[in-house]
Amino acid sequence: VLKFSQYTGALPMAGRWMPGTLTNQITTKYLEPRLLIVTDPRTDAQALKEASYANIPVLALCDTDSPLENVDIAIPANNKGKESIALLYWLLAREVQYLRGTLNRAAGWEVMVDSFFWRDPEELEQKEKDDQEQWAAPKPAEDWSAQPAGGDNWEAGATGDASWDAPAGGAAADDWSAPAAAAPAEGGNW
Repeated sequence: VLKFSQYTGALPMAGRWMPGTLTNQITTKYLEPRLLIVTDPRTDAQALKEASYANIPVLALCDTDSPLENVDIAIPANNKGKESIALLYWLLAREVQYLRGTLNRAAGWEVMVDSFFWRDPEELEQKEKDDQEQWAAPKPAEDWSAQPAGGDNWEAGATGDASWDAPAGGAAADDWSAPAAAAPAEGGNW
């Protein structure tokens, strides 16, 4: 949303929607937009209701489970995944640039879709820190000449005389091809 606003000049309202933003003229956050774009009509229900009161057209990215009340233009899309949302806002921003005439349709847009992905700043810092630690700490050299824990005798197996054809549990293993045992005649079973 923020990158879309950066490239189109729109006013972003990311985060929690303050009730009364479109209807209460006394508040300091009062706005009169010409168009409202919402990512999910279900989570932005308060904004949709206020837009209907103020006769503001609403463009919404709608999934199959999205309510369409008070939505004027529904764009069918996956509005749950961050990659899908980023791609949709990238496409909308590019189309706005085309319609304004600031971008030629014959030429490609040099802005990559990846820049529209939202990334948690703390997650990025942690990843950068992990990468630095990975390259800074030298790994100990592996000693391939060391003896394995079980010794050199691989042919002997675990017990030395075990057969591959023998049941896994030894003599106490169940015979799965045998018929099931009859249940006791007493009332102990259900």
